[in-house]
Amino acid sequence: MTTAAPTSDATDEPALLAAVDVSKHFTVRDQLGRKATVRAVEHASVALHRGRVVALVGESGSGKTTLARMLAQFHPVSSGEIRLAGHRAPPAGRGYFRQVQLIFQDPFSSLNTLHKVRHILGRVLRVHGHAHTRAEVEEQVLSLLNRVNLTPAEEFIDKRPREMSGGQLQRVAIARALAVRPTVLLGDEPISMLDVSIRLDVLNLLARLCDEEGLALLYITHDIASARYLCDEVQVMYAGQTVEGGPKEAVIQSPKHPYTRLLIDSSPDPDRTGRGLRDQDDAEDLGEPPNLTAPPDGCRFHPRCPFAMDDCRRAFPDRTTFADGQWAHCWLHQHGRSAELDRTTSKELP
Repeated sequence: MTTAAPTSDATDEPALLAAVDVSKHFTVRDQLGRKATVRAVEHASVALHRGRVVALVGESGSGKTTLARMLAQFHPVSSGEIRLAGHRAPPAGRGYFRQVQLIFQDPFSSLNTLHKVRHILGRVLRVHGHAHTRAEVEEQVLSLLNRVNLTPAEEFIDKRPREMSGGQLQRVAIARALAVRPTVLLGDEPISMLDVSIRLDVLNLLARLCDEEGLALLYITHDIASARYLCDEVQVMYAGQTVEGGPKEAVIQSPKHPYTRLLIDSSPDPDRTGRGLRDQDDAEDLGEPPNLTAPPDGCRFHPRCPFAMDDCRRAFPDRTTFADGQWAHCWLHQHGRSAELDRTTSKELP
């Protein structure tokens, strides 16, 4: 076990896309017109590699979507750096968006309801120079629909969004992202608005695209179960800070940060044995996430953490990296108290 500088590299190859020590602050005004700064993301890093899926998990408001939007260059970073293929990312523009595409959470609002699928996908192909004639557009649109399992494609090409289900619309949204021929997909809770019965189909589609086409995928979710099913690596965010990460089985089977343990113990699991960091009866005792206009000093989880000590209130801990590649920002490991977290909870996963 060693303490190391933040890094998310999972392989020796340069990441296709990486956020390196990025922060994002927003200036807002209250009802009286007074300015305040929302410290939405602080010193977060994540790296996306070819053919691999990284799941970014955490509560609502933890900064997951803000981090994804910085990677997509929808938000400029306040500090830190976005890197594309190992180099500082170029300014946001068509060249960048040809390589990095964001899949939005709500397919009902992300697609123009006035146009047919033929136009929605065909316009992307024309704008990015992948098709020029009407025949080329139709051929490639049909191919895209087949790639996302909207078959027979001829039955969908002239449909409008209002004529399609949520699952079909999200497949069209994925096809639109694929139309630019990207190397990286950023999925912002891409299944949360879908019926439970079709979520698995969309997850399988994303997994196939990464496996067969070598795409890198950032999968944002608050659902540990879907993250475990889809991803290779899990990274956990709390109140704008990345607090733990590593291979999915290592993180889920043996979490090294109390907040990760809380997430896992809070997820539905009829096979859970033993008492976790929290039970339903004492959920209220752990309090609420902090207000990011005035976040607590140090580790932002310390007001809710049963292990909190003076150092937790004073400074955010350095990263502790373990032999299997798992890492955590937690003072327990800095003070040699890792075993306390393991003894406190017991959860057997299949």
